[in-house]
Amino acid sequence: MLGDEPGAFAVARFVRVTAQKSRRIADLIRGDSVENALATLQFAPQAVAENFYKLVDSAAANAETTEGLDRSDLVITVVQVDEGPTMKRWRPRAKGAANRILKRSSHLTVVVQPREVVQAKLDAANIKNSKKKGGNR
Repeated sequence: MLGDEPGAFAVARFVRVTAQKSRRIADLIRGDSVENALATLQFAPQAVAENFYKLVDSAAANAETTEGLDRSDLVITVVQVDEGPTMKRWRPRAKGAANRILKRSSHLTVVVQPREVVQAKLDAANIKNSKKKGGNR
């Protein structure tokens, strides 16, 4: 997922929250520092915020342990929410009919990297875009 770049990631699979609800929280913390994201998630009212809190905390701990990076310097670069399997249940209705209930799940992925690496990527992308537009004419 990261290749040779410094950083770490954490994955939570089969989380019993729909992907649509999870993406609302994912959009809140994407691109934020780890400390700010944890503070945001701590007070978010959505149920999936607790899962994301644990995931961001785990990714930061992985970066500290495996890469020796400083937690205060980490930025969340990727927050990915994929659909997991859907359990199908049936609710009896009148006259022998039945309605289907879909119990959806999702897979959550969080990637954290040092601020310098993220800034270097942004600078390289800006230089590339300025050359594409024609630069100085």
